[in-house]
Amino acid sequence: MTGPKVVVIGAGVVGAAVADELALRGWDDITVVDQGPLPATGGSSSHAPGLVFQTNANRTMTRLAQYTIDKLGRLDCFLPVGSLEVATSAARLAELHRRHGWLAAWGGRGSVLDPDECVRLHPLLDRGGVLGGLHVPADGLARAVRAVQVQLDRAAGRGARLLERHEVLDIRTSGGRVAGVVTDRGELPADIVVCAAGIWGPRIARMVGLRLPLTPLAHQLAWTGPVPALHGLTAEATHPILRHQDADLYVRDRGDRLGVGYYGHRPLPISADDIVPVSQAEIMPSMLPFTADDFEPAWTATRELLPAAREAKIDDAFNGLFSFTTDNLPLLGESPDVAGFWVAEAVWVTHSAGVGRAVAEWIVDGVSTFDLSGCDLNRFEAHQLAPDYVLARDCQNYVEVYDIIHPLQPMEAPRPLRTTPFYPRQQELDAAFLEYAGWERPQWYGANAPLVAGRRLPEPDGWAARFWSPIVGAEAQATREAVALYDMSTLKRAEVAGPGAADFLHWISTGDIHKSVGSVTYCLLLNADGGIRSDVTIARLGEERFQVGLNGQRDVDWLRRHAPAGVAITDLTAGTCCIGLWGPRARDVLQPLTDADLSNTGLRYFRAVRTYVGMVPVTALRLSYVGELGWELYTTADLGLKLWDTLWAAGREHGLLAAGRGAFTSLRLEKGYRSFGTDMTHEHDPFEAGLDFAVKLGKGDFFGRDGLLRRPHDRRLACLTLDGVVLGAEPVYSGDTAVGYVTSAAYGYTVGTGIAYAWLPAELAEPGRTVHIGYFDRRIPATVAAEPLFDPAMTRLKG
Repeated sequence: MTGPKVVVIGAGVVGAAVADELALRGWDDITVVDQGPLPATGGSSSHAPGLVFQTNANRTMTRLAQYTIDKLGRLDCFLPVGSLEVATSAARLAELHRRHGWLAAWGGRGSVLDPDECVRLHPLLDRGGVLGGLHVPADGLARAVRAVQVQLDRAAGRGARLLERHEVLDIRTSGGRVAGVVTDRGELPADIVVCAAGIWGPRIARMVGLRLPLTPLAHQLAWTGPVPALHGLTAEATHPILRHQDADLYVRDRGDRLGVGYYGHRPLPISADDIVPVSQAEIMPSMLPFTADDFEPAWTATRELLPAAREAKIDDAFNGLFSFTTDNLPLLGESPDVAGFWVAEAVWVTHSAGVGRAVAEWIVDGVSTFDLSGCDLNRFEAHQLAPDYVLARDCQNYVEVYDIIHPLQPMEAPRPLRTTPFYPRQQELDAAFLEYAGWERPQWYGANAPLVAGRRLPEPDGWAARFWSPIVGAEAQATREAVALYDMSTLKRAEVAGPGAADFLHWISTGDIHKSVGSVTYCLLLNADGGIRSDVTIARLGEERFQVGLNGQRDVDWLRRHAPAGVAITDLTAGTCCIGLWGPRARDVLQPLTDADLSNTGLRYFRAVRTYVGMVPVTALRLSYVGELGWELYTTADLGLKLWDTLWAAGREHGLLAAGRGAFTSLRLEKGYRSFGTDMTHEHDPFEAGLDFAVKLGKGDFFGRDGLLRRPHDRRLACLTLDGVVLGAEPVYSGDTAVGYVTSAAYGYTVGTGIAYAWLPAELAEPGRTVHIGYFDRRIPATVAAEPLFDPAMTRLKG
């Protein structure tokens, strides 16, 4: 047999795709096990309506859907009837233009149509109620059960074993890794177990002590009887699938009947433990009794949108279970505690084949060709796994599934969850809080409103002006003029310590870590293929003790997986806090409060020192993410408020103010500083991202070095300047062709121009080139600029 022993739990569209993709890569010791009969096992795949819409704000989700369409099309499991999302309000029409931008940015094809064009595509539409629509010709309907059968047959043809009607009772482990799967018909030995159990996923994962932030929720689907206007149609589907998001519903046809799905009803969650067994289900476990009263608004809206439906009646209906997560993204990856236990959960038919490939690549090659950073099982903070949090967020995500969501729009509840020690002072300064990973994070401070007077602060248009205030611009300018406090406590940080810590960090990162105590190094973590996994800041505080600034829980998990025995990785975030003290007068504020020499010779740029600020012990790092003189000041959470108050009292005579995230983003883009997860992801490498200075190829071997040297570098992250402001994720055009996409964007209040960073083909990323950004229904000219826009000589930082 080739490859390790693999057991895939769950034979729905995801489990079948994983097994098929593993077999395609040459592994043949694969067993697929399910409690139900094949191919309709009783899970969500068995009743799924099969709608596949590519358009998504998340690039990875669109790419996964595109692969699903391609593969299922080749397997004769897909009907490319196209999709049509209609707008019945001005706000929705604007949103469809924004969605069209996402599609173009991610390489898809579609167009926004006028009402007459919409009716020509779907003659049942009421012309008077439709303002326009987004048409995507490549979308369509997946034949879910057939996709299960075909992919399982392909896997079996390469040696996989298929076991139906086998209930999984337990997962056996030995020495911290999986050893077998216990079923009601015996035990299956395993080196790798893939949990693709769908709505039963939380129950299976619990067998190895893993919490999945997943909730099965019931979603209504109703089928009409014959619709006279469709008389004579017998094809599986004839018209484009419709989405009427203003009414929370979608519609597909099947012969002379219509299927109507509805998200507008109250959330109907159920515990995975309460789903009935296959043997006890009236039809199948994932199909619950229809609650007719909940469906009334949907049926009314359907007959308004499609008057022909008034001549039909509901013939068959049910509440079908699907999986929801706290951030609407799948749960993929390996358990942090039990090696060999992999998860492929919370995946709908839309993305199923793509996820099958992505997970198979990850298992076999150690890295996927898809950027799975946002889908990584290990991305969650501890509070995000709390049962009450999971239930609340999953239900709210169900409610908002078709809502128009602004990029900065925070969750409304449960809040507040996490507050930094500075929260009371921020409230006193009338902070406008947004939310990040549960943290309350100031976007600007109302107390700074008087700073607006007399400044040139261009106001963005109506959409971009949401979650914005002119105070943002005033805070940005004031930072460059004097000095400001920034709460940086929400950034993840960890201590890496113990014998071998220096050698480990030297190997796992792209930087030269073998420098003196007090050195600070900006560098990268790479995947095996040389793609950027994260960017990090490593401060050497002792011979074998380091403070590492990270981008999230995934990075902590990554370091722990690779750390050798004796090297401990300790998450410091909750027990510590950080103030960024930045601006030309930062030294005037800080130096009188400490006996450390903060001069250019006493503490150089990118150096660290442990000292006191007044009575507060701090670790001071001389670096700045806004491009100004200053320090990151870390202390324990119990002393955070004292640190704030000490700096505040000393800084008032120097014009000190508190500034928020809005100003921070503007300033970092003026300086050209990248943000992982936005400006660069796993898909990109350091040379493309303009971070080659952070890669020390001459130091010898490091993780991802060989993969990096094999990569082509045919694209670049470029700085664009423009009149006005865009939001991010917009397409960038050269002529009529979409050639790239915007990552981060803001107005540069001290350089006096709009700024957008964008991925472009290398030949278009030359300063002086003109491109156009697709912003809603407009094309905005933009010019590629040399970067950084602010202080290219670094005199401010090193002054």
